[in-house]
Amino acid sequence: MFVMSPLAAVVEQIVADWLKQLFGLPPGWSVGFVTGAQMANFTALLTARHQLLHDLDWDVERHGLFGAPPIQVVVSDESHRTIFTALRMLGLGAERVRPVEPDRPGRMRPDRLHQILADESGPCIVCAQVGNVNTGAADPIADIVALARERGAWLHVDAAFGLWAATSESRRHLVAGVDEADSIATDGHKWLNVPYDSGIVLTAHADSHQQALLTPAHYIQATPGERDPRAFTPDESRRARAVPMYAAVRVLGRQGIGDIVDRCCALARRMADQLAGHERVRILNEVVLNQVLVQFRPLDGDEAAAAELTHRVIARVQEEGTCWVGGTMWQGQVAMRVSVSNWSTSAEDIDRSAASILAAFEAIDRRR
Repeated sequence: MFVMSPLAAVVEQIVADWLKQLFGLPPGWSVGFVTGAQMANFTALLTARHQLLHDLDWDVERHGLFGAPPIQVVVSDESHRTIFTALRMLGLGAERVRPVEPDRPGRMRPDRLHQILADESGPCIVCAQVGNVNTGAADPIADIVALARERGAWLHVDAAFGLWAATSESRRHLVAGVDEADSIATDGHKWLNVPYDSGIVLTAHADSHQQALLTPAHYIQATPGERDPRAFTPDESRRARAVPMYAAVRVLGRQGIGDIVDRCCALARRMADQLAGHERVRILNEVVLNQVLVQFRPLDGDEAAAAELTHRVIARVQEEGTCWVGGTMWQGQVAMRVSVSNWSTSAEDIDRSAASILAAFEAIDRRR
């Protein structure tokens, strides 16, 4: 609360204004500092639930969802699991959503979205994303905005790491249209490189943001005219999350953050090029941001054998310790997922890591 820590409250407001400038958002947007992208998605969709039902004269905070008008939720088949977790917590259901078929890079298809939105009427939330967790792909937000507006739907954009592309001149086109969305979720612990517990929720609906969250209490003293941080997040007791963000943005500025984004993306491309030089290594995605999907192929080209081989290479790389990579599933295929987001990663780190990955592959392949 401002009365307890005016420094924390004022720093929050400063960082909120800086972030809106960095992301190209209107100054009237509301910003909350939450635990991570999970809670940012939850808070954004909580705000959406409030706004949509309030427009139909239903007070969901007082009366709950029993008897409330049903809300249609449309998501991409490639939506991150935090979207589904948020829908579960909100009582909107993780399995009653309408999924939209993506294209090969994993972007929501506007033509499919148009068909789904034309099927029904009533309150609706569309969940798009910028920065597919596997491929880095960005949904065509500008096209999706037009369809959501035509339908009268709330457009939420999950952009946990992808929103930071707005700071890069060469990649800003990936976030085109986000300023016309209704809400966005992102995370500072990725490209801003601040600690965990640094999620950010942003929404164009400032009044609904606070009305969905703030419950008065007789023992809590508010300070008129000052930012009350508890009005913007589901939390009560918490640390001053904006302080490390203030330090990072104050030091780096737009150019510094953009340089980190550009460098990480270039290093991801460098990793993909080095691994793709091996005749039996396949890069499964177009490297548009900082994500690389890698698959290792046996001589006979058998798909099941490729999945087993890729799993074994991942385990050996993790055990060897030069770098850490994880496994994932992409369009039915097992893949190694490489994600480059740390400010200190260098070209030498990428070269050493690529060599370690190829050495792990060759060592396992010799034993087959």
